[in-house]
Amino acid sequence: MRNLESIDQFNQMKNDGKHIFMFSADWCPDCRVIEPILPEIEESFQEFTFVYVDRDEFIDICTEHNVFGIPSFIAFENGKELGRFVSKDRKTKEEITEFLQSVSS
Repeated sequence: MRNLESIDQFNQMKNDGKHIFMFSADWCPDCRVIEPILPEIEESFQEFTFVYVDRDEFIDICTEHNVFGIPSFIAFENGKELGRFVSKDRKTKEEITEFLQSVSS
């Protein structure tokens, strides 16, 4: 998973290609729980580039996209939001997979 480095990079990625932005933070226990399953999920959905967005570093992006709970996921393809799995609740592998299947072509 790539780490987001700037707001400009977010806008470029959002508008070019298929990306899953995972909003997270180092201090988030529910985010740590899903970390071990993320490589397997990425492998299953290779049509997307997965990008880690640190909620604390990019709070403006979170606010702009109504991400008020983590971990959360938003899928974009060429500037169009394909879907979102945004809440403060802990997410299971099955829930994340179901979301990704719903936004896959």
